[in-house]
Amino acid sequence: MNALALILALFAPAHPALKPSIQYTLRVDSADLSGWTVEIRLRTTSETIRLAMAAHPEYDDRYWRYVRDFASETPGASVTRVDSAVWQIVAPVGVVTVRYRIALPPAEPGLRAAWRPFLTPTGGLIGGPHGFMYAIGAEDSSVLVTLELPPSWAIATGLTPTRDPHTFIAANAAALVDSPILAGLLRRWSFVEGAATHHVVYWPLPDAKPFDTVAFVSGIRTMVHQTIALFGRAPYRDYTFQFEDGAFGGGLEHRNSVTLGASSADLARDARAVIPETAHEFFHTWNLLAIKPIEYHEIDYRTQPPVASLWFSEGLTMFYADLLQRRAGIPVRDSTRTAHLERLIGSYLANPAYGRFSAESISRVAYNVDPGELGDYSASTHLQGELIGTMLDLMIRDVTHGQRSMDDVMRLLFNQASPRSPSPEGRGGQGVRIDARVIEQAVESVCGCDVTPFFDAHVRHAAMIDFDRYLGLMGMTTRVTWGPAMYNGEPERDLRMWGFESARDSSLRLVVNNPASIWGKAGLHSRDRLHGINGAPVRSWPELRAKLQALRLGDTVRVQVQRPAGPFETTVVVARFERPTVRLERLPNATVAQRRLAEAATF
Repeated sequence: MNALALILALFAPAHPALKPSIQYTLRVDSADLSGWTVEIRLRTTSETIRLAMAAHPEYDDRYWRYVRDFASETPGASVTRVDSAVWQIVAPVGVVTVRYRIALPPAEPGLRAAWRPFLTPTGGLIGGPHGFMYAIGAEDSSVLVTLELPPSWAIATGLTPTRDPHTFIAANAAALVDSPILAGLLRRWSFVEGAATHHVVYWPLPDAKPFDTVAFVSGIRTMVHQTIALFGRAPYRDYTFQFEDGAFGGGLEHRNSVTLGASSADLARDARAVIPETAHEFFHTWNLLAIKPIEYHEIDYRTQPPVASLWFSEGLTMFYADLLQRRAGIPVRDSTRTAHLERLIGSYLANPAYGRFSAESISRVAYNVDPGELGDYSASTHLQGELIGTMLDLMIRDVTHGQRSMDDVMRLLFNQASPRSPSPEGRGGQGVRIDARVIEQAVESVCGCDVTPFFDAHVRHAAMIDFDRYLGLMGMTTRVTWGPAMYNGEPERDLRMWGFESARDSSLRLVVNNPASIWGKAGLHSRDRLHGINGAPVRSWPELRAKLQALRLGDTVRVQVQRPAGPFETTVVVARFERPTVRLERLPNATVAQRRLAEAATF
């Protein structure tokens, strides 16, 4: 028995009739970097097998569109495509071999999204939901993955390694597709925190700028230390940070890895420039992947259904991304928590959507829907959820006299969601999943108080938050003034409209952010099909953005759109608009207890 067969035997499922053995081989040919090929070997007891491309719950890039040359070389096998993302193979029982190619789509202009795959002569991002199909009905089977790559390429992935540096194990299909692979000419550093090993891996462009790698890694380690200290333990034994030069500063969390954009030019200016985004995505390891929304599927080829608790999964992650950096002594955008709150409350008050749509309603349309789902309003689960979490934190601290906080709520939810020891693949236990009721019960368990009225008002319904009511618990109040919106010392133009290219018909559709904007007042609506501006056709969002940016105060713009009822034309005069400025002030009669609460909650 050769080494690979021995590994396969050791990790074969206990009930082969239900869990066929599955082996993947992914090949990258340095002479053809237009994509990669995948071979799947399955040992089955059924004549019918279905393979599917998984849909990511947040960013479903529909990579089934780029599958080419799907075939089986097994004698007597027939292949049928039964769904956009599903292929069926009918073959004699036994070993079945399937091959296909992922043909990467043309690169879009500008910086690449960090979670999207790519290939270059010096490396790329491969596998994950963009590369590996899974066997429907065998989602719980452990699998082997062998990578055949250019000889000089190193490998970084959340998959479990074996003694063969090119062969890895995934405990199940969900772990397989949730573990992208960064390969190429990589730089790597490692450290241990919370009894878990953490790898920081950086893929540089050929002309990468040098930067302070000691400060880079130490900033990440300090943030990791604070996060694990909050929860008490990590839901993994091994974690990989996959940083990519040439990608914008976004990221995508996975159960024991994360893909992040990190420009070497930005790092040369500030070695900790990526910490804010890294802190956010890393915190999702707990608050989204372990503390999982009740609607989340483990793996599915169908689009994720709407999720009502993203205000918590995203908003509380924003809350802690800022807070944990402060605890770690890492400089952040706002000099103090008070200044941070002032900025957030100002953004909240400037947007009438938060008085019209509940946190759950906004959460349900955050992912996998066309923009404009809220009509002529735009809203952020991140902002709304962070402020809801902040007010809950103040309530808990007040009722418990400073003895408890949202930290205790997060720990309680994590322990309920992942009660067992972590596995090598980053799989926690299958404990409680969250919705508003579970979160509400956790808060009440921590504070011993009734928060149902708060959840009814701000989570399940759409009442604006009365900030003075909750800030008053720490002896503070808001002073709100309205004035002209300013940008770089100049009055800001009202450009509260943008566009998106519809995947359904490739048309350019408008999104009006606020019905009180000059665009909304002129009668334009979200999802209007844009035909032209000042008689000239506009076919893409970059074209529209360029035209909007070229406008000056006082300019007159003719906008032509198409609606189901017919064409519509309107004239817009570019004007300024107002924005609130918020200052938090100490109440003159604030008590000592309130002042102490303020010090603890706002630094």
